[in-house]
Amino acid sequence: MAGPSAIFTEMVSTTLRNSPKEVADNVSKHNALLNILKKKGRIINLDGGSEIQIPLEYGEANYQRYAGFDTLNVNPTDIVTSAKYDWAQVALHVVASGKELLQNSGRFAMINLVKTKKANVLKSAANNFSVDVYSDGSLANQIGGLAQIIQTNGQGTVGGIPSATWAFWRNKFLEISGSGAYTKDTMKGEFNKLWLPLNRGADKPDLIVLSHDFYSVYEAGEQQLQRYMDEDMAKAGFANLKYKSATVIFDDNANFTTTAEKGYFLNTDYLYVAQHKEAQWTQDDEKKPLNQDAVVIPYYWMGNVVCSNRSLQGVIIDAA
Repeated sequence: MAGPSAIFTEMVSTTLRNSPKEVADNVSKHNALLNILKKKGRIINLDGGSEIQIPLEYGEANYQRYAGFDTLNVNPTDIVTSAKYDWAQVALHVVASGKELLQNSGRFAMINLVKTKKANVLKSAANNFSVDVYSDGSLANQIGGLAQIIQTNGQGTVGGIPSATWAFWRNKFLEISGSGAYTKDTMKGEFNKLWLPLNRGADKPDLIVLSHDFYSVYEAGEQQLQRYMDEDMAKAGFANLKYKSATVIFDDNANFTTTAEKGYFLNTDYLYVAQHKEAQWTQDDEKKPLNQDAVVIPYYWMGNVVCSNRSLQGVIIDAA
């Protein structure tokens, strides 16, 4: 007869067989930004490589006005380069001690134990990845989130490209004048100042993510217009409003707090979560530590948040 360790492993494997999809779904359902990126097909799976390489168009072909027999300029121009992002790794573990396994050796008790461990993995993935996606990547082995890609001075080295040298790679930014000077009557005017530089033909921000303080003030000025909220986002459980053609949401985690006084103007056509196809919350085989009475079943993710056009991303702050 199989012992409790074997039963536990079998049950984890069967109940979490589709764990990559289940964990990923839980992460996206927990975070409005990730939810939108998933719906727009901005979660991309890659084969490998030493880095995540994202091609960029930074120049233009020769555009020459000519007449008659003028000599045409057929010289080649450099128009393509690449941003290169490091792979970051995440590990989660379903862990049960030998004591837990023996105490829950009955089949129904074991089912409850597995459910508890599974729920913890899903919650842990959702909570922590939601923090990382807004991070500046300053923690050890952390992905580079929005604060790293979209910086409050427009500068920084992102994807290996120094924006101090390459102006095309600078994001837009706006600091509101004064200290706490914005109100429900002035907030939309501040948004207007940042919106126009982020428009390029049909390209424009489609998502604005505000800290709670900014969102509350903007909401107070838009109470009568809440019927224009994005229905898909509302059905997914995320409170939202509209500004022009963009959906306006708030988020809440350790890197994007209720008093952040910050808002990201995002063009999600150029933002991606890139992940390795073999490590997208993927379940590994059972491990048994040599010096512990326990069973460990790991789940691995590897990737990063990447951007292919920083100049169409913006941030508004009240830093004073």
